[in-house]
Amino acid sequence: MIKKKFLVCCGTGIATSVQVAAKLKEVMKERGIQALTAECKASEIASKVETSPPDVIVATAEVRVKPGGPRVFRGVPFLTGVGEEELADDIANYLKSGG
Repeated sequence: MIKKKFLVCCGTGIATSVQVAAKLKEVMKERGIQALTAECKASEIASKVETSPPDVIVATAEVRVKPGGPRVFRGVPFLTGVGEEELADDIANYLKSGG
């Protein structure tokens, strides 16, 4: 199993990001990836990326990263269930292909 770092963020960094992180760990494990997660609010992205760069960011709020920074995936499907499997596959394929 490969280990990858995920930064999961939402508007406040409290409930939604924790819920998405738990789901992310589950769906990534099914795909052979151990998800090491950290949660934050959208306004903390820049400092978190600088101090502990993640492999990817999964966000339920609008976020911006510097060019060349980690890829951002919209995490809403992990809340609604709609498109969840496709998103999980996209993230896993990205990470396994060297992303």
